[in-house]
Amino acid sequence: MRHARVRGSLFSLVHRKNDSQRSAPSMKASRIAAAGAAAGITVLALSAPAFAHVSVQPEGEAAKGGYAVVDFKVPNERDDASTTKLEVNFPTDHPLASVMPEPVPGWKIEVTKSKLDKPLEMHGEKISEAVTKVTWTADGDGIEAGFFQKFPVSVGTLPEDTDQLVFKALQTYSNKEVVRWIEVPQKGQEEPDNPAPVLELSAASEDGHHGSSGDDASDAESAEKASAETAADSGSADGTDTTARVLGVVGIVVGAAGVAYGVLAGRRRTNA
Repeated sequence: MRHARVRGSLFSLVHRKNDSQRSAPSMKASRIAAAGAAAGITVLALSAPAFAHVSVQPEGEAAKGGYAVVDFKVPNERDDASTTKLEVNFPTDHPLASVMPEPVPGWKIEVTKSKLDKPLEMHGEKISEAVTKVTWTADGDGIEAGFFQKFPVSVGTLPEDTDQLVFKALQTYSNKEVVRWIEVPQKGQEEPDNPAPVLELSAASEDGHHGSSGDDASDAESAEKASAETAADSGSADGTDTTARVLGVVGIVVGAAGVAYGVLAGRRRTNA
C-alpha cells in the first residue's frame, strides 16, 4: 500500500509538471499578444493628432505665376469644445497681391493688410501693401466636435521662384484654448506635432497662360473649330440626302416602266 501511494504521488507530480510546462508557452503567447495590442493602441493614440490638423489644398491646380482658389480645412479635434476662430498668416517672403476670401455662412471675415518692404508689380501697377492675415470668427457655435469646415480664398499671382507657400495658422476653441499650427515641415524629417499648412505649387504651363484670358481664347478657338466642323458635316449630310432622293426617284421611274412593259407584253400575247 505504501508503494502504491508513493507511485500515485509521483505520477501526480509528473502530470502537474507537464501541465505547467504545457501552459507556460500559451501564457507567454497571451502576454506577448496583450503587449502587442497595447503598443498598437499607444502608437495609434500618439499618431492620431497628426492626421487632424489645419491644412491647405488648391481647388484644382496652383500653378506658379497664376491664380488659384485654395481651401483651408479646419477639423475640430476636441470633444468638449468647438472651434470658434481661425487666423491664417500669409507669407511675407512671397507676398500675394490679390487675396479674396469667399463668404462662409456663420462666420465673420476680417482681412488685414500691411505695407511691403518691397512693392509688388501687378498688371503694370505697383502695389505697396498686401494681405498678411485673414481671420474667420464664428457668429454661433462654430465647428463642433466631429466636424470640419473649409474656408476658400482666391489668391494670386502665385510666385514663380518657390515650390511652396507656408501659411501659419492659429485655431481657437470655445474653451479659450489656442492651438498654434506654425511649425514648418522639413523634407526628410518627421512631421512636427503642430505643422503649418503648406501649399505645394505646380510648374507653370508651357504656353505661358496663367490667367483666364488665355483659357477664354482657347475656348473661343475650340468653339470656332467645332462650328466649322459642324457646318462641314451638315453640308456633307445635305449632299448625301440629295443623292439619296435622286436615286429614289430614278428607282421609282424604272420600276413603273418595268410594270408598264410587263402589262403591254401580256396583252400582246393574249391578242395573238
